[in-house]
Amino acid sequence: MNQARGSRLAYVDWMRGLACVLMFQTHCYDAWLSPAAKKSTFFMWSQLLGTLPAPLFLFLAGISVALVTGKLHEAGRTPSQIIGTTIRRGGEILGLGLLFRLQEYLIAFPWAPWSDLFRVDILNTIGVSIILMGVVLWGTRKLFLSPENPYSKRSGVWVLGSVAAVTAAAISLATPLLWTTWRPRWLPWPLESYIDGVHNLSAPQAWLFPIFPWTAFAFAGLACGLVLRSPGARKRETLSFVAAGVAGIPMIIGGRWLDTRPQLYPVSDFWHTSPNFFLIRVGLLLMILLLVYGWCRWGLGGRGFSPLVQLGHTSLLVYWVHIEFVYGRLSILKKHVMSITGASAGLLIIFLAMLVLSLIRTHLKGRRGLPSSVHSPVRAQTQQVGP
Repeated sequence: MNQARGSRLAYVDWMRGLACVLMFQTHCYDAWLSPAAKKSTFFMWSQLLGTLPAPLFLFLAGISVALVTGKLHEAGRTPSQIIGTTIRRGGEILGLGLLFRLQEYLIAFPWAPWSDLFRVDILNTIGVSIILMGVVLWGTRKLFLSPENPYSKRSGVWVLGSVAAVTAAAISLATPLLWTTWRPRWLPWPLESYIDGVHNLSAPQAWLFPIFPWTAFAFAGLACGLVLRSPGARKRETLSFVAAGVAGIPMIIGGRWLDTRPQLYPVSDFWHTSPNFFLIRVGLLLMILLLVYGWCRWGLGGRGFSPLVQLGHTSLLVYWVHIEFVYGRLSILKKHVMSITGASAGLLIIFLAMLVLSLIRTHLKGRRGLPSSVHSPVRAQTQQVGP
């Protein structure tokens, strides 16, 4: 990958690093602030920012799948190989999510309930989402496209992108019903939890990450990524990103307006299941995408060392490790007793520690030989399909 191309793709890692920082602040303030501090306006804004990390990770997973399919095509892979690679990567991340739950259970044993092993966390959902994206890409190619490779054809890319967008909308629109009147109660709760986040608590839980609505963000990212890497968009790259960012504005306005109208669903929950809130957040993601692209293309984000790009390179690692130092037995501060100032100091320590860990990981990876991106850009991109 040449330097110019690498700088243009830095926006993916920068956004992933931004998601890490927003995740750090959400978890740190939630775990450490005292009940009195949690009544402040500061904590309210922290929680509002906390609605962005999971959509960002999933949206970027979708964009990364689009980039990977293109890279694999350019490397001469067949459609079956491309889709197989995507599904296998999703299976790997799902496996890591299950392993993470096992680790957390063993660390907290014997106090942790056995049901924690089946909690649907963000890693699980990213893995399942990537698998589903691979299945939808396969089904779309079989049903709507010719047997030849569709990824180099303008019409093929737009068909795949359109199907991804429709899938995202369908998931979002079905969510309010699947959380209420259409709940699949006939499924065992560990499986139902992947649909509506019910866990073992008899009602959907807002703190979990079921397919409905969360996978919709991954398909939105897939649609965006496929369109941005279409032949026409690649020729007019900057204009394409501007168009994507500007498109986010009517989505935000439209979502807010729709929420003022009579709702179609018997039970409406704006913050957790509303398609209107989904539309607003996708609009925000598109605007963030434009801003980050511009920052990395012409600003300081693409020049020299960037802490956020570095965190983005190793986002899975820092996600995995920071949880134990915030919520677990190794928490660096006492839980639920800290002031805003004290928790902010702890947040800075977590950020710096995860940045150092990320640098160490990159250094050790480099000592084993050339980075994977030098040997195989395809493999490097595939490894980044995830948080």
